[in-house]
Amino acid sequence: MDKRKCSFCGVAMEPGSGKLYAKKDGTIFYFCSSKCQSNQKLGRVPRRVEWTEAGRTARGKTTE
Repeated sequence: MDKRKCSFCGVAMEPGSGKLYAKKDGTIFYFCSSKCQSNQKLGRVPRRVEWTEAGRTARGKTTE
């Protein structure tokens, strides 16, 4: 099976874990935790949140 990435923080998730959220327009989001789901619902941009993969990349930090 393929691994999925969290739509907010970018962490790889194992199959069978996390949450899948499908909007009425057909957009699908995968969340690894309720923390990520809450931040997405609040309208936060992942690039501006320090602990996300996009946030680390925006600040020039390594993503190892």
